Amino acid sequence: MRKKLLFTLPFLSLAACATGEREVPVETRIANATPAATVTARGETVPVGTANADAADDPAIWRNAADPAQSLIVGTDKKAGLYVYGLDGKTRDFLDAGRVNNVDLRDGVAIHGGNGILVVASDRNDVAQAKLALFRLDPATAKLSALGKIDAGQGEAYGVCLYRAPETIYAFIVLKDGTVHQIALDTGSAAPSGKIVRSLKLGTQSEGCAVDDRTGILYVAEEDVGLWRFDARATGSTAPTKIAAADGRNLVMDAEGVALAPIGEKDGYVLVSSQGDNGYVLYRMSDDSYVGRFRVIDGILGGAEETDGIELMLGDFGPNYPGGLFVAQDGHNAAAAQNFKLVAWNDIMKALGITH
Repeated sequence: MRKKLLFTLPFLSLAACATGEREVPVETRIANATPAATVTARGETVPVGTANADAADDPAIWRNAADPAQSLIVGTDKKAGLYVYGLDGKTRDFLDAGRVNNVDLRDGVAIHGGNGILVVASDRNDVAQAKLALFRLDPATAKLSALGKIDAGQGEAYGVCLYRAPETIYAFIVLKDGTVHQIALDTGSAAPSGKIVRSLKLGTQSEGCAVDDRTGILYVAEEDVGLWRFDARATGSTAPTKIAAADGRNLVMDAEGVALAPIGEKDGYVLVSSQGDNGYVLYRMSDDSYVGRFRVIDGILGGAEETDGIELMLGDFGPNYPGGLFVAQDGHNAAAAQNFKLVAWNDIMKALGITH
């Protein structure tokens, strides 16, 4: 969620005091932040259809194991619906779903009529009643089809992320006020259903989230506060553990999108969009330690600024994206409507000096 960053600053005169709070320019926030490595995008998507608005928001990635270069990206236009893009950035499908904010997906899910790719979006068409909007993605045609909606509690839907437990697919929906509901999904019937099995709580506005299916850990970004983790298991503790504060140095509020780079059985990296200084921050999963930060700057293609949603998937995505694919929403995209930038994971690793 993009909003102006206002900080109370000391003033030198009564005239200045009368102005109250003022916005800290992004150049100042960048100068005050911890230095960042730089990478450039190797690709970008066609802009979303909603022009002159904060519209593109969050991506999800489906990797085609048989032909990685034919993998797909699902992205939200939070004013209009869901797009499906190829790795060439071209639009493969658009589904009018109204105000869908964030999106996640899992392959190999039991869906009525067989197994398939389940896509779940946070639906905020009714800001007083959150819902989950469920879709099936056909990998052969790159088309989305609506499966139905599930009630997800009172409040405005913001973030969403999926968790594959041994017996159940769960959706975590993050409401605008920092409430997080864990919902057990039943997608095997003709009409999907869900049940809230427990609720978690952060103190203020939150959105981005991701779950590590290996370890059962949920990561949530509280926009003006920092990055937290929870036990994602339905029987686990509901107490949050803070990983990092939005301190204006390593992580500059708003803390937005969250993505994971799992390595081995338990290690890897958590990535967070440091929207306030156009950066992205990495923390190590094994001990929550700060690893480094980077920005996507102008190259052959434009850079990425004021990023909301991000996604990362490791593995082979063809010759253009060795090591994995990182996708970031671009909040500026020059004079065009907002879109998503595509970056090779190997480029990020090289820039940060990461060897595994």
